Amino acid sequence: MSLLEIQPFTLEEFFAWQAGQDERYELVNGFPAKMMTGASNRHDVITSNIQGELRNRLKGKPCRPFTGDGAVETFPGQIRRPDAGIDCGAFDPEGYLAAEPVVVFEVLSPSTRDFDRLRKVEEYKRVPTMRHVVVVEPKRPQVLVWSRAGEGVWEPDEIVGLDGTIRLAAVGLELPLAELYDRLTFEA
Repeated sequence: MSLLEIQPFTLEEFFAWQAGQDERYELVNGFPAKMMTGASNRHDVITSNIQGELRNRLKGKPCRPFTGDGAVETFPGQIRRPDAGIDCGAFDPEGYLAAEPVVVFEVLSPSTRDFDRLRKVEEYKRVPTMRHVVVVEPKRPQVLVWSRAGEGVWEPDEIVGLDGTIRLAAVGLELPLAELYDRLTFEA
């Protein structure tokens, strides 16, 4: 095969290819990009806490949580996989893509922190259904919540301290930081 014959994946081709892989990938400009593996226990605890809180709070409601295996199309042919999210669209048990992603959570990692808090956040903000983008700092109880206000304007809200609460008005949820950081300690 010539290098000139390489073509970007369509979403369908990417998801079919991904099903045969052992690792997780994002789709960037039509080509697979391997995701970071081997997150720290701290990162894993926070992600598990977020997913547990979302499951408990969304039980019996029309929106549902999704994990880091779920995908959000940020641009045509571009797939990102946040650490957790909330999908309020039609549920397709055989699908791979969030139908109507409304909230995403990114827990920062040392190797991808700047990319996640800058480029990925900007990509998520371009998703028409997105209402909240939550960036979680793992080393201390600190969260930045970007919320879409009227006319597509995004407003930041920084929440610091275990007594703080994340307010996700679009889905009617409040998440105490103490629950997100449960089981973790912090240096003074």
